[in-house]
Amino acid sequence: MLWFSSDDYAEKGALIKCNPAIKTAADRDALRQAVIDGVIDTIGTDHAPHLWEEKQNPYDAAPSGLPLIQSAMTTALEFFPLEMVAEKTAHNPARIFKCLERGFIREGYWADLVLVDTHKPYTVTKENILYKCGWSPFEGVTFKNSIDSTFVNGQLVYAEGQVNDTVRGQRLLFDR
Repeated sequence: MLWFSSDDYAEKGALIKCNPAIKTAADRDALRQAVIDGVIDTIGTDHAPHLWEEKQNPYDAAPSGLPLIQSAMTTALEFFPLEMVAEKTAHNPARIFKCLERGFIREGYWADLVLVDTHKPYTVTKENILYKCGWSPFEGVTFKNSIDSTFVNGQLVYAEGQVNDTVRGQRLLFDR
């Protein structure tokens, strides 16, 4: 986890319960440095959007996992330059899994793109959360950047805070 540390359990409790568990600030900082040093090849999230009611259970009974996909890029951009975020979230996963026509901006490739406004801060609030679970562990956090729009297969799926849920992804193809 690139954002939270064990210090956040006092405020967030089971809201940040996940597997593997969130560790100390030193561990978090070491993860960030490992991304920078190239020890960690990719940045991703498993996106586990448990219901608010489920996460209100006592820690031991609450499910593990967090809704993270909406804040994944803005989080990464807090700590790493744009080029590194593109490398770790698109290029390297496409290389590692040998995805055909994905992961790069190239002629003949599918346009899976996120346009980022690096000059427009974004505060996560209950009103702008897009998850069906209706909550985020980032509520109240202001990121230095915001997502302007998202394209999947060259089709606009997100812009101006709205999701076009008629657009669907398609099966990935691999060279293996």
